[in-house]
Formats: sequence, C-alpha cells, structure tokens
Amino acid sequence: MRILVLGAGKMGSFFLDLLSFEHETAVYEKNPQRLRFTYNTLRFTTMEEIDEFKPELVINAVTVKYTIPAFEEVLPHIPSDCIISDISSVKTGLKEFYEKSNHRYVSTHPMFGPTFANLNQLSQESAIIISEGDYMGKILFKDLYSKLGLGIYEYTFEEHDRTVAYSLSIPFVSTFVFAAVMKHQDAPGTTFKRHMNIAKGVLNEDDYLLQEVLFNPYTSGQVEKIRTELKSLLDIIDNKDAEGMREYLMKIRNNVRQDIEIKQ
Repeated sequence: MRILVLGAGKMGSFFLDLLSFEHETAVYEKNPQRLRFTYNTLRFTTMEEIDEFKPELVINAVTVKYTIPAFEEVLPHIPSDCIISDISSVKTGLKEFYEKSNHRYVSTHPMFGPTFANLNQLSQESAIIISEGDYMGKILFKDLYSKLGLGIYEYTFEEHDRTVAYSLSIPFVSTFVFAAVMKHQDAPGTTFKRHMNIAKGVLNEDDYLLQEVLFNPYTSGQVEKIRTELKSLLDIIDNKDAEGMREYLMKIRNNVRQDIEIKQ
C-alpha cells in the first residue's frame, strides 16, 4: 500500500518506522531539517511529488492546530479513492470536515505520546478508533495497533471527546494547579520530584493542544468535579476532621483499586 504521512515530527516518524518495512511510504514535511531523521521512506517537500506518488492512504500527523489546514492543502493532490486519516488527540471540527471532503476517512487516537510513553513497549497503552470511519481504513489501523499490543476501543466522535475530556483534562488541570502553586525546593522529596517531572512533560506539549483539550465542550464538567473535591478536602483539613479524612482516603483508595482491577 502507498502511504503518505504528513509531518515528520515524533509521531509522524513513529508511524513511518512502523509502516515503512511493509508498505511503500512517503513523508511530506515543510521543514527539510526534520527529514534528516527519516529513513527507508520517500521524502517530499513539494505537492508535485505527492501528485506523482498517488497515495492510497494519508496519515495526518501534523500539530493539532494545523490538522485541517494540512488536509485542505493536500486534498487536491491525492486520488479520489485515497483514504484520509488523522491521529489527533483533539477531534474538534474533524467530523464536519470529513463529511464534506468527498473522501473515505478513518480517525484514530493513539492514547499515548512521545512525552511519557515508551514507544518500544506499548502493551499497557490504548488506542481509540472512531466508529464512523471507513471500514477498510479501520481494519488497517486495528491490525497496526494490534501488532503493537495496544488495547483497542471503538468510539463515536462524541464518545471520544467525552473520554478525552476525562482522561486528559483532569490530569492536565491538576498539573497546572501544581505548577501554579509550587516553588523551588532545595531538597525536594520523591513525590514532589515525580510531580515536577510530570509538570515538565505536560508543559512541554504544544500550547494549542493544551488549549483545545481544555476547550473541549465536555471539559468544564470534569473540572467542576475537581473543584467539588477540593472543597470537600479543604473542609476536612480546616476542621481537622480525622474521621472525615479516614473516610475520604478510603473512598479514593477504592477508586484507584477499582481502576487497577478493571485493567487486570
């Protein structure tokens, strides 16, 4: 299969590494310096090269801010039967775009990123495949993700956005609050250092990605839960309520335990 990847960033290069030994692959990248780190694949910097390549599948791996503009740029240069796809963690506007594109499409979301995940060991990670996509496109990505040992889940666009609002917005907001109130520690404890490493990783993400995750229409309700829990915990602390603290710790330990049991 002839596969074109848009963008030679970390995730674009990751997909090229996965696909280039079983498929004829090419990458389109506007920054030629990024192409230095690609191998076993054709490297394109012009639309004319895409015209000649005639891809059967396009994987859009550019920064989330430019996902739709990248599609709009490449669509006039690919065959009408080419499947277009994205791996974006934010699907805002994509359903509407795909429905007007006159192309078969498949949308997926690898629920891991190069910041924290070990890309060589992904058996504990997951991927979402959007159910509205093209059947053959979904089969291709299911096969790819299965080979990586990922847990695969099929959601609608709406279900995906609800899931992301929970799985990304809560840890992002919690990290933001930690970073906002923290101060330098000459002798930081282990827990502080771990939180600091998480904060550095999250804050190293693209600003537009962080913004779009938090502007997800379902994020506000999730953040409201954080505010409610903080108020309950603050009341316990202010009143030095030992029994209340015991019950609170029991509740949150049960939450964590249940999550571990579900995964097992």
